[in-house]
Order: sequence, then structure tokens, then C-alpha cells
Amino acid sequence: MKQDIRRITAAMVIPLFLIFILYMIKILEIGAEWDFTHLGVYPLHQKGVFGIFAHPLVHSDFHHLMANTIPLFFLAWCLFYFYRNIAPYIFFIIWIGCGALTFVIGKPGWHIGASGIIYGLAFFLFFSGLLRRHIPLIAISLLITFIYGGLVWNILPFFVKETTSWEGHLSGTITGVLCAIIFRKYGPQRPVVFAEEEEGED
Repeated sequence: MKQDIRRITAAMVIPLFLIFILYMIKILEIGAEWDFTHLGVYPLHQKGVFGIFAHPLVHSDFHHLMANTIPLFFLAWCLFYFYRNIAPYIFFIIWIGCGALTFVIGKPGWHIGASGIIYGLAFFLFFSGLLRRHIPLIAISLLITFIYGGLVWNILPFFVKETTSWEGHLSGTITGVLCAIIFRKYGPQRPVVFAEEEEGED
């Protein structure tokens, strides 16, 4: 029991720290009357290269940040709890991959916010659970579908506002799916006994 509590708590550390940083940056930006928008991704332009690394840290306003807070915390917690051995690699790849793809396919303008990471995490958790065919991970896939199934509409330009970076959402989606495929043999796996039982049935 104590070990489970420690594991649950440990999985919260990075998500909570990241959210703390996001709020501190927004408070600093508003308090000092600065504008950090230029730290976002500006596609196919030299001034937007740094945004590949920094864009998830910047949000247009507190409403934008608060809208991302709970999904980012919950999905990141799921990643670090269920995939703790490979979670840092997945998180890093989604962060950078989302920014890099947005830099290539995005429309002109500044792309900011952690939405791309949220999409990356959601689609990684969904597809990873299905590919591994491990019951607890499949349960997470179904939970993600139930809670965040509506996200799929926001990766298409026809269903979002012009000011919404659907390209960032799509970039996160692509990166998350690729991570699920590439890392399917790493991290938690279906117990061997189940595989042997299936082979016996065949």
C-alpha cells in the first residue's frame, strides 16, 4: 500500500512542477507587462526556431492556461505512472516533436501553448494501450476516449477558430501516435502468461 502511494505521488512530481513553472511564467509576464508570444513557434521562419523548445511554456492569457492545466496534469500523471520507465523519453519527444512539426506545417503566426503536448499525451496513451494489449493500459485507453474523445475534432481546420493552432494539435497527435508505435516494445508489457494462453488456444 505504501509503495503504491509513493508511486502515485512520484508520478505527480514532474506534472506539478511543470504546471508551477507555467503559472510563474504567466504571472511574471503579466506583472512585468512583458509579452512572451515571440517565444512561440513561427513556422518556417528563423525567429520561430526557438519556439520549438519554448512554445508550451507560453499561453495567451490565464483562461488559455487554465484550460490546459487539468488535461496536462492528468495526462502527464498517467504517462509517468503507467509508463514510468520510458515516460521522460516520451514526454521529451512529444514536446520537441510537436514544436518541430508545427514549425514545418503551421500557418504564419505565433503558435503557443501546451495544447500540442496534451494531444500528444492523449494519443500516445490511447494507442499505446491498444498496441500493448495489456488490460490496465487498455482501460486507460478507454478512459482517455471517454474523457477526451472530442479532441479529435480540433485537429481538423474545419472545426476550429482561425486563431486556434489546429496544426499544433495535429503535430502533437502525430508525435504521440508515432511514440506509441516506436516504443511499443518498451515499458510495461502484457504478462507473458496471457500470451502463452492465447498461443495454446490457437
